[in-house]
Amino acid sequence: MIKRENEMKVAVHKEFLGGKGTLTNIHFLDIEDAAGSGRLFVRSILEPGSSIGNHTHKGDFEVYYILKGKALVDDNGIKVELNPGDSIHTKNGSFHSIENIGEENLEYIALILFDQEA
Repeated sequence: MIKRENEMKVAVHKEFLGGKGTLTNIHFLDIEDAAGSGRLFVRSILEPGSSIGNHTHKGDFEVYYILKGKALVDDNGIKVELNPGDSIHTKNGSFHSIENIGEENLEYIALILFDQEA
């Protein structure tokens, strides 16, 4: 199945999970098409100063892969700066957040898969 950019679902969230500013998600794969393996596969965009608040993953895990910009992530209480080419893997039962600390939009791939061992 081919999806053109203009056919992908775009979701805009304000102050997502207690964060600041605006998050835009461009959905590559909807949960209905994920064959029970996950619930999110998107290109995420956070405007400068925007963030996603701290949240815990239960029954799933998430990977962020940074494409553009500069991020500050909280990885289970450890704050680290991420740049293009860097990633973070938040395991089932762990928590994280992400904030755009750069001057341009922060763009990254976000993938949430179900933890089959949970």
